[in-house]
Amino acid sequence: MKSAFRKFSLVLALALLVASFPMAHSTKAAEKITVTWFVGLGTGTDKEQIAIQNKIVEKFNASQSEIDLKLNIAASNQVAPDTLSTLIAAGTAPDLVGPVGFDGSNQFAGQWLDLTSLIAKTKYNLTQFPDNLVGLYKEGDALVGIPFAVFPGILYYNKDLFDEAGLAYPPTKVGAKYKLNGKEVDWDYETVAQVAKLLTVDSAGNDATNAKFDPSKTAQFGFVHQYGGARSEFSTFGGSPIIDAKTGKVSIPDNWRAEAKWLYNGIWKDHFIPSATYSASDLLKPSEFASGKVAMARTMLWYTCCVSDLKAKWDIGVQPSYKGTTFAPADADTFRIVKTTKNPDATFKVLSYLLGDGALDLLTVYGAYPARPDLQDASIKAKAEKYPSVQNWSIVAPALSYATVPHHESFYPNYSKGQQRLSDFRTLLYGDTGKSIDVDKELDKLQADLQTIIDAAPKK
Repeated sequence: MKSAFRKFSLVLALALLVASFPMAHSTKAAEKITVTWFVGLGTGTDKEQIAIQNKIVEKFNASQSEIDLKLNIAASNQVAPDTLSTLIAAGTAPDLVGPVGFDGSNQFAGQWLDLTSLIAKTKYNLTQFPDNLVGLYKEGDALVGIPFAVFPGILYYNKDLFDEAGLAYPPTKVGAKYKLNGKEVDWDYETVAQVAKLLTVDSAGNDATNAKFDPSKTAQFGFVHQYGGARSEFSTFGGSPIIDAKTGKVSIPDNWRAEAKWLYNGIWKDHFIPSATYSASDLLKPSEFASGKVAMARTMLWYTCCVSDLKAKWDIGVQPSYKGTTFAPADADTFRIVKTTKNPDATFKVLSYLLGDGALDLLTVYGAYPARPDLQDASIKAKAEKYPSVQNWSIVAPALSYATVPHHESFYPNYSKGQQRLSDFRTLLYGDTGKSIDVDKELDKLQADLQTIIDAAPKK
């Protein structure tokens, strides 16, 4: 018995000794997979947004023990493309990028992972989204994104400035008339120009319809394309592809020419749109509409992220029409997985969290409207609580029905160079020398330059 006891004691001691040493495979199993989330190609670099994104990272890391999510935020939206390019070239690309729209994604065409197999493997529910929304992210047979944030095109307006001028607020339904000078008129860009001139005032109190109005001393403007881009501004008068897929030819259509001339007149003849110099001035800080010195701003819903500094009461209305049809350019953002990721499963788990448990907080701080139908009411409720002066949230969902087709950031060959050329045209139009240009000649030159740029695209 004693011998058996001694043997048992020896075996037990050895077992305890072995158990006291960490096993190599246990140590390896305890190591977390690092997933890096890059922010900056789209929205996400605002101070308030950074704070919420950091909280989402903390919540995700606390929710599980397998993945260590790290956040990499670019210094600004402007430098983000170069930052990401440098990371990719150095072989240190992030795993996940977003939120990012089509423009930011197109700058890195070919870099995005096809999610089809991961969606099938995890049984991710795509049926909750409309087919056309999912279709935005299809590239041939590949699906490179899942719907997350949509930003309907709307019109922001300053109630206080309208009240001060004794003007009716913009309509809240497409097709509704606007009452101006006692008459009901169409809510189109011609009407907007008339209203905007009445809301543009110089330092002496003269509005832009007054012969004494001094445009060099403008104290308040009537209209702005807030954070606009050339193609989105063109598309308010109707959509058009940059290049004809059949002929390979570039054309600047008549509706885009009409919009460019409307802009030119608004900036340089009727003076109700701020030039680039005014937009960069202290008068219109921190941004044109948020300064309280612009009565109407056409942009997308995401701009709710950036109007907290506005002290005035404001609301939203429908965008004006062009030749009887309303065109409301809309944005759509999501998160994309970089195809070089070494951890696609873990990264997809992070993506699913951002689209799932983390979605509402992110959507709210991004000023976005959820693609997920189950979050839409909560999203509007959150916005209503944050901005009590806004009464017309009901226009948000219908606005998506008027999104301009094709999308104003649709891809074409040599995309980045083409977009830069379009940006250069906008800079010329808004710049101080813009008042002396021949708009048609500059559009002809733009068309020719875009053709050259596209023809020079590398052949695949």
